Amino acid sequence: MKADRDVIVIGAGAAGLTAAQYAARANLNILLLEELAPGGQCLIIDNLENYPGFPDPIPGFELSQKFEEQAVRFGADIQISSVHSVVKKNGLFRVDTDNGPLTSPTVILATGAKHKKLGIPGEEEFSGRGVSYCATCDGPFFKGKRMLVAGGGDAACDEAMFLAKLTDKVVMVHRRDRFRAQKALAERTLRNPNITVHWNTQAKVIRGSGKVEEVVLRNNEKDETYSEKVAAVFVFIGSVPQTQAAKELEVELDEGGYVVTNQRMETSVPGFYAVGDVRSTPFRQLVVAAGEGAIAAHAASQFIDELKGEAYG
Repeated sequence: MKADRDVIVIGAGAAGLTAAQYAARANLNILLLEELAPGGQCLIIDNLENYPGFPDPIPGFELSQKFEEQAVRFGADIQISSVHSVVKKNGLFRVDTDNGPLTSPTVILATGAKHKKLGIPGEEEFSGRGVSYCATCDGPFFKGKRMLVAGGGDAACDEAMFLAKLTDKVVMVHRRDRFRAQKALAERTLRNPNITVHWNTQAKVIRGSGKVEEVVLRNNEKDETYSEKVAAVFVFIGSVPQTQAAKELEVELDEGGYVVTNQRMETSVPGFYAVGDVRSTPFRQLVVAAGEGAIAAHAASQFIDELKGEAYG
């Protein structure tokens, strides 16, 4: 049976867009599926200062546009559609989408990860009314006001630094006694005069009347509970990999639920690849995701050649 496409990429973040570009440049019939808008996590980054080739910081939205434009210029077809499931039968993957089923001998999963939630009283109630998971999206609404950031990784520090441009009253709480963020970023965060860090501390309850007004905190080391008056709570405590589309394939996952691959981005299912934040990796960065996308597209191209009996010997 003839497949609809050579490669189907699911997810249009940095990894997916790069995979699409490289697949298109290899003269493959490539379809990139994205349920929201191309760009992924890049869309919510205020300024990128560590992406190679850009010595001056570049807004994440602007960089994501460049990713998309480049992929389209090389011939990638991008469609807005949700993917409900992926199954493999008779050597072909069937990808069920909002627009119906599509088939392909190779699929690249680039669905990323979604933010974890605190799971405390008031979080859901005040979501969109002071509780946020994107500082660059919602921070400007609280300019000059007191804001709280929960978390201690790269994302938490990045977002706290952004919020510190909007107010001199940023409070960070982290359940451990030091950040897990990259050293340079952690040090810059600690040096910022607009950021106050509370170690060994967790948010327990978010309160307000119609909107966030205060958060109840607990210092685990001192066994003390107290409240902070804040106008907003920004949550950055990790992510949940979005592997639902591949559930029926039963690909190998690690303890955190991320897809396990080899260095060629190959999963436990032949012809199925995983890249970016959905993949099990020790370092999640935009540049890493882009590199993984390129590797997966190259591997998929070789896999297709092998199926056709055209592998370069």
